[in-house]
Amino acid sequence: MKQRVLSGEKYKSKHGRTAIKDGIKQSRRLLPVTNVTSSPPKPPWLRVRLGGNGRFESVRDAVRSQQLATVCEESHCPNISECWGHGTATLMLMGAVCTRACRFCAVDTGNPGGWLDKDEPLRVAESVRRMDLSYVVLTSVDRDDLLDGGASHFAKCVRAVKRKSPNTKVEALTPDFQGDEHAINTVVESGISVFAQNLETVERLTSAVRDRRAGYSQTLAVLEFAAKLGSVRTKTSLMLGLGEHEKEVRQTLAHLANRGVNFLTLGQYLQPTRNHLPVVRWVRPDEFECYRQWALELGFEGVSAGPLVRSSYRADRLIRALD
Repeated sequence: MKQRVLSGEKYKSKHGRTAIKDGIKQSRRLLPVTNVTSSPPKPPWLRVRLGGNGRFESVRDAVRSQQLATVCEESHCPNISECWGHGTATLMLMGAVCTRACRFCAVDTGNPGGWLDKDEPLRVAESVRRMDLSYVVLTSVDRDDLLDGGASHFAKCVRAVKRKSPNTKVEALTPDFQGDEHAINTVVESGISVFAQNLETVERLTSAVRDRRAGYSQTLAVLEFAAKLGSVRTKTSLMLGLGEHEKEVRQTLAHLANRGVNFLTLGQYLQPTRNHLPVVRWVRPDEFECYRQWALELGFEGVSAGPLVRSSYRADRLIRALD
């Protein structure tokens, strides 16, 4: 019988590389964001209706038959039933082991040692064709072990999808590629409609929330460069409830608007395991609506905000803005 790997434990991946389950090691050390050491009880507005339908099952079957990873599963997304039930999914490229260890994220972390699945572009394209998607989000783990951060492989997957499903719009939710403009351009020119890179949190909290190789200014620069290329729309996402102040949120929205970002999602941070950062507070639905209105007033084309909104939540709705 295969031994179950517990959250925070090291294990050997199927490629023989060491990784950490759910990304963060077991630790009793307080993570330095605030003096909050445990998440408060969940409020009633965070209840999620579970269960699936026939479309949910067909998406699940297509993903598993092609042995693909999805951010829906790897990040413990609370909206998996709703999104898969509507025939949308976010496919995760280049494996399920990330080279970074952000303290909000439940994706396994380690060093894949340059491994890539050369058949992945064809398998991803076939899955999208089987699911008959009009809009698909392709994302990936960070791959700092690759010279271009995986940009060329990401682009190959996009082009394969477009060949098999030319009418499908593709959103690329990418790593920051360490700010490499050539890598960013490689993905932008692959045939995508939306280029996304998540800012995640306000500037003050970035070093405590994200991996040390990520950066607030770096993500802003990535988004600005992609926007200036002019051929795609840009998108980013923020998590709230980590200890940010209202003034900081407004400042962050202004920074993004000034970089030409088109689309924005705002959602509640949820602690994926006890080893990750605790929730500082639950942001009320009316506060999310207030932030949404502020963002629209700043000129964002589309904003989705709410406690259960995630960066790729029902991304198919963006089709209305793209058509």
